[in-house]
Amino acid sequence: MLSTPSGARGTARSATTNPHPPTGATDPLRVAIVGGGPGGLYAAALLKRLRPDRHVTVWERNAPDDTFGFGVVLSDETLGGIEHADPEVYIALQAEFVRWDDIDIVHRGTRHTSGGHGFAALGRRRLLEILHDRCRDLGVELRFRAEAPDPARLAETHDLVIAADGVHSTTRAAFADVFRPTVTSHRCRYIWLAADFALDAFRFEIAETEHGVMQLHGYPFSADASTVIVEMREEVWRAAGFDELDETGSVERCAKIFADALGGRPLRSNNSAWTTFRTVVNAHWSHGNVVLIGDAAHTAHFSIGSGTKLAVEDALALAACLSEHPALDDALHAYEAERRPVVASTQRAARASLEWFENVSLYLHQPPRQFAFNLLTRSRRVTHDNLRLRDARFTGSVESGFGCPPGTPPMFTPFRLRGLTLRNRVVVSPMDMYSAADGVPGDFHLVHLGARALGGAGLVMTEMVCVSPEGRITPGCAGLWSGRQAEAWRRITDFVHTRAPGTAVGVQLGHSGRKGSTKLMWEGMDEPLDDGNWPLVAASPLPYKPGGRTPRELSRAQLTDLREQFTAAAVRAARAGFDLLELHCAHGYLLSGFLSPLTNRRTDAYGGSLEKRLRFPLEVFDAVRAVWPGDRPMTVRISATDWAEGGTTAEDAVALARAFAEHGADAIDVSTGQVVADEEPEFGRSYQTPFADRVRNEVRVPVIAVGAISSWDDVNSLILAGRTDLCALARPHLYDPHWTLHAAAEQGYEGPGVAWPPQYRAGSRPPRTGRTDAPKPRLTLPGLPLAEAPVPGA
Repeated sequence: MLSTPSGARGTARSATTNPHPPTGATDPLRVAIVGGGPGGLYAAALLKRLRPDRHVTVWERNAPDDTFGFGVVLSDETLGGIEHADPEVYIALQAEFVRWDDIDIVHRGTRHTSGGHGFAALGRRRLLEILHDRCRDLGVELRFRAEAPDPARLAETHDLVIAADGVHSTTRAAFADVFRPTVTSHRCRYIWLAADFALDAFRFEIAETEHGVMQLHGYPFSADASTVIVEMREEVWRAAGFDELDETGSVERCAKIFADALGGRPLRSNNSAWTTFRTVVNAHWSHGNVVLIGDAAHTAHFSIGSGTKLAVEDALALAACLSEHPALDDALHAYEAERRPVVASTQRAARASLEWFENVSLYLHQPPRQFAFNLLTRSRRVTHDNLRLRDARFTGSVESGFGCPPGTPPMFTPFRLRGLTLRNRVVVSPMDMYSAADGVPGDFHLVHLGARALGGAGLVMTEMVCVSPEGRITPGCAGLWSGRQAEAWRRITDFVHTRAPGTAVGVQLGHSGRKGSTKLMWEGMDEPLDDGNWPLVAASPLPYKPGGRTPRELSRAQLTDLREQFTAAAVRAARAGFDLLELHCAHGYLLSGFLSPLTNRRTDAYGGSLEKRLRFPLEVFDAVRAVWPGDRPMTVRISATDWAEGGTTAEDAVALARAFAEHGADAIDVSTGQVVADEEPEFGRSYQTPFADRVRNEVRVPVIAVGAISSWDDVNSLILAGRTDLCALARPHLYDPHWTLHAAAEQGYEGPGVAWPPQYRAGSRPPRTGRTDAPKPRLTLPGLPLAEAPVPGA
């Protein structure tokens, strides 16, 4: 959950734009709403219904029947909120809805249908009419074809100003210095059209044309009409000549391209124009007595159908917070605190969906069933488990095509890397324990790694094992620069192979580079040692943190020495009995420091272009691969992005992965970041998996996905969709060493993909849990009449 940023209340006001404090220090009685879309109208109705003595005015620049879309989809969750807050609106909507359950995906002439999804839609114009009627019945003043007064003037003359004026909000622009909006344009062009017949499902259709890939998104919104959106990459749009066509020409061309989906029928427009989707994010949603809702505050891509939903839910939450908090300032703060995490989650899902369609060409090679499953789970909100509940037959057919034996979840299918077959797709990710003495792993490592091996994962990875004393991150880091250390590791690998047969154990080799000679994590992460420091070396003499220690730039002779340290450690790792070796080229450590343009400023043969920055890491890889046993796999971990301007990009990551694959890497472990201290990661559930997805489907190399993957449902979803081959989990295995065993138990799986140690078999059934009640509706207005009309016969 995201925290509300400091200053989110927006109480500081500009003396030049809004010199007076809000007149409504408590419950606002004079309310101005800018924008007559669904969010603004519904907010008006709710606020007037909550307090009939309020004076609520809505300004809308267009005519009452003007609308620039066609259909609106609302979820059952949103409808439930409407039902409890205003049953009259809910009843009116219920009478208009078109409902359906199916989604059709058409790919290369094959249509697959998935059911059980539950959609409700109606025409946007009819939705507005219902809200207009409700507002008039309640006494809201509606001003159509009227530009709202200047936002600063509205703020002076009203207790509350609600900006519901859309993605191009003039209110947001007027106070941009406070709201601090960020508007991001994306790679696709799309046009919003309609067809005069009802599709029998939500339809996604992919057209592979001579100019590139185009896609159709369509759904019914009445008994005789459907919304049809046509979308394609900007370069495809230009290559197809759409940039030279007028509105009529574009509509006719789209109808011809998707003639099969339309049954040869025409499309129609409504002042439709090709546009680029813009993602709107604001640092703050309120300023004094001015508050943003809907698209003025945030946008989410139409492919997850959330624009109207978010606006209506904003209106519900705002009305509820105003009724719960006497002070306006507190109410607006509570509204933002409640809605921001929900919106952020929706925007992450929408971004994932948007990018999936931007990059749909990566998935065209997939079998049609897997392609359909991939599309359905693209936003990560629909998962393998809930799709199986919605449509077990469809999901079962995808599993069968993937190769899952009957009753076997995707995560428990085997996977082969060179001469090693992993019995399942779960990896215990490398996690630094900082608990070695002079680089020697001890009893802690035996218990830590042994417990996770007993926990059922297919592969257990060590922490980064350092190739020299100077290559340690901290004094507690483990190593493989001596025979004593190798013997200690052998004790651990023997335990895994003997006590957890079927579990593989891998070693990750690395060198800290400029991030070395620091305190243990719990004593001060990335903080230099107070004493006992060792010299730092790196690709370039750049400290990791401002004011930190500056490393020496490695000479050619030192590079040779380092390469030999890696090969010597690899030989010891083989003798220690490890099944797999991973070369650590991520997270800003020594080899990663060569790859990133932010940390490699060399002017010799090892710096400059990406090809030159790759040179030394590839030399190390080749040297290690030459001494590592030929039947044992070797992987490479990379940082697919630095999360910093000017750093490694997703395109660079593809090139890095391709280079290592061409040199013999059996899989790429795709992580991100930790290269520079001023990074700005975009955290969220499974937030790093899109990078692994792209590497896998563009380079066609096996990948290991990492990054906030926490549930077995996510693991199944990612694997079955073809976005990754293996999933590496760190924190879940700290929380539960037997995470994989418990995942099997919770899914009722008892096959060969996982084995309970006989000592633990009595615990293989999930314990009973107590009952949990569902949350209550967000806003219920007790004691208020359903309508203002008198009761007949009274």
